[in-house]
Amino acid sequence: MTDSPSKDMSEAPLGRRTVLIATGVTAAALAVGAAAPAAPAPALAPATDVADDAVPAAAAAAVCTLTKEMTEGPYYLDGQLVRADVTEGKAGAPLKLVLTVVDDDTCAAISNALVEIWHCDALGEYSGFVGNNGHSEPDDGTFLRGGVLTNASGVANITTIYPGWYRGRCVHIHVKVHTGVTLTSDGSFTGGRELHTGQLFCSETITTAMAKVSPYSTNKVTRTTLAQDSIYDDGGASSGLLTLTALGSTASAGYTGTLTLGVETS
Repeated sequence: MTDSPSKDMSEAPLGRRTVLIATGVTAAALAVGAAAPAAPAPALAPATDVADDAVPAAAAAAVCTLTKEMTEGPYYLDGQLVRADVTEGKAGAPLKLVLTVVDDDTCAAISNALVEIWHCDALGEYSGFVGNNGHSEPDDGTFLRGGVLTNASGVANITTIYPGWYRGRCVHIHVKVHTGVTLTSDGSFTGGRELHTGQLFCSETITTAMAKVSPYSTNKVTRTTLAQDSIYDDGGASSGLLTLTALGSTASAGYTGTLTLGVETS
């Protein structure tokens, strides 16, 4: 079964191997105006200050554990924009993704790899497919889609919003890693080699708090939890569970989400 908005899904994982190793970085302070009273952000252990160029050293010290990829789902669209901010003004709590790409055999950082994400908005709607979760809103086919090239330390920084949910799936973000892409004049990319297709997941405690604040509270579709999800296998960071660090004292202030993705390059 595929990643569908109408029912719980279970698709056989793809054959390519990858490893996902959690790493921590310091969240930057961010001031965000809340449109509605916000629930307190769940307490999290303070992050350790780690510079971008120190992340690969931490990854290199880790033990690389291979895990299977996860389904692409039906909502992928080719030719998305290469950009660091994919929000396009979409309402929701900020989510600052810090994703580090490393070689799964050596844990060496991989620079100039395109890390691409796509996910639904607070109401559970994907750009290009608006209406599948029962909501009517403008659809330009590009919101909450795009990616960036990793820097010399293998780090991709992407600004988005905390995802909402739709029928049959827990809160998640889709991710691909490509190497050797060619940037195009229209701000997109072409060619290259796809090294990884996976999904990123969020703490159930944090999602529960987020569901109480606007605009997430207006999404009345029954939410599937991590434990109920047919794709997430309760494997923690090795299965794409992000390390989330609060950006403020309320859920609506948002989070930084960090993870190291180890990909098979040979």
